[in-house]
Amino acid sequence: MELRVLRYFLTVAQYQNMTKAAHELLVSQPTLSKQLSDLETELGAKLFTRGHRQITLTQEGEYLRTRAREIVQLVDQTAANIQSDQVITGRLSIGAGESVGMKRIMKVVSEIIQAYPDVKIHLISGNADEMETALKHGTIDFAVLMGKRDLKKYNYLNLPEVNTWGLVIKKNDPLATKDVITPSDLIGLPLLVSEQALEEHTFQEWWGNLDEKMNIIGTFTLVFNAQLMVNQGNTYMIIFDHLINNSNSNNLVFRPLSPALTEPTNIIWKKNIVQSKVAQLFIKRLTASLN
Repeated sequence: MELRVLRYFLTVAQYQNMTKAAHELLVSQPTLSKQLSDLETELGAKLFTRGHRQITLTQEGEYLRTRAREIVQLVDQTAANIQSDQVITGRLSIGAGESVGMKRIMKVVSEIIQAYPDVKIHLISGNADEMETALKHGTIDFAVLMGKRDLKKYNYLNLPEVNTWGLVIKKNDPLATKDVITPSDLIGLPLLVSEQALEEHTFQEWWGNLDEKMNIIGTFTLVFNAQLMVNQGNTYMIIFDHLINNSNSNNLVFRPLSPALTEPTNIIWKKNIVQSKVAQLFIKRLTASLN
């Protein structure tokens, strides 16, 4: 079935008269009649009942009219989208560590996927160095970084969500009665610490000259497995707030460090490259969410 012939068919169905339809379509009546007759032959079904002055649709004709309207509308909308530069498709790749700021980003991503079903999302987890490397190599479109870093060589947005460091402990632990955790509270405790935070000496200034009294028994890159260890034994974990998984947090509580130790959340992307339409839309909507 040709799109042009479907338009002819719909016009005849609308006017129920071959002469009026031919006039509207700017074609001769014999040409229009021949096109519709060929359509009936192609489909192997009678589409019209031809009266002396009026044409009515058969049951098959009514079915085709419904489907033809959908086809023509889809084609017209597709053409309009292309002409108005509104086609949004493709893959959006985001690399990130664990942060409360991801809630905002995932909300924006979810809204885009809902509005544009052809968009696919690819999420990669890792520390800041790994994500920055992936961005440089072009394997991700955006990287979410926590902490104070030099961002001059990137385009970036600073998210309002601040990451607060604290200690995850069991509810029945004596430290759970405290509102905040001080460096002296950690002396001698078996600690699990973020591998990146340890490499970047994040806590060096915070615990100051008590550094040698800190008993760091292990490191982790993602929180889930580490919190299982805290839940099972006499172990403590220093992480950002809001990261305890609800399915495993019944016996665990979070207490912020004091003096407060916080880190910003930034999302970065490459400068001087043409972003895909879906990436441009993501930046636009994420920026709008900050207002």
